[in-house]
Amino acid sequence: MLEPYDGKLSYRVIRGESGRRPRDLLGLSSILFFNYKEYIDMKSTSIKKYPTIACCGIDCGLCPRYHTDGKSKCSGCGGIDFFEKHPSCSILTCCVKKRELETCADCLDFPCEKMKKWDNTDSFVTHKNSLLNLRSIKDNGLSAFIKQQSLRIKLLESLIKNYDDGRSKSFYCIASTLLPTDDIKKAIKEITFRKNEFKDKKSIAKFLKNLLQQIADSDGIELIYRSNKS
Repeated sequence: MLEPYDGKLSYRVIRGESGRRPRDLLGLSSILFFNYKEYIDMKSTSIKKYPTIACCGIDCGLCPRYHTDGKSKCSGCGGIDFFEKHPSCSILTCCVKKRELETCADCLDFPCEKMKKWDNTDSFVTHKNSLLNLRSIKDNGLSAFIKQQSLRIKLLESLIKNYDDGRSKSFYCIASTLLPTDDIKKAIKEITFRKNEFKDKKSIAKFLKNLLQQIADSDGIELIYRSNKS
């Protein structure tokens, strides 16, 4: 039986009948220490090799928050400080922490019940290609996917750096995610050739967005973020 023990220290401690420290408190201290150490490690390092592709197939490297400066910037799935911005991602917990996988494409249970309708709606980043991305990884390998995604990221970075008027980043992100890369290249080539026709960055961005929208319309692609109600 445990009972209070008034020692010489200024706080009360718990001792067992034998006067020795209970083993369960030692265990609790160890758990707290290692959980704190794990928390510090997760803050300072990435727990995934490729944070630009989420466990669930979302293109984190093409997300507006990935290309944002300041406190709202996200370093990608499982990247540095990821858990401060997404503290309760059950998919990452299942995929990386429990099963030690890079993406759900490597899981024997893919697609599980949670993932079957994952591409039906969007958040602040489009989910539309998420399951397609995972199937591509499953069929062709992660390296091939990362190579193609890296091209899309470079194209997006070019759009943001050269043609963002401060209000177009989200549109460029979804366009870079969903449109064929050759079409994006053509649009960039055209706006580069014609940019001297426009008086300011705002008019350049307007023309470029219209051009990308025309490409999307001709391909039957919707460049919109879908809410849970749609």
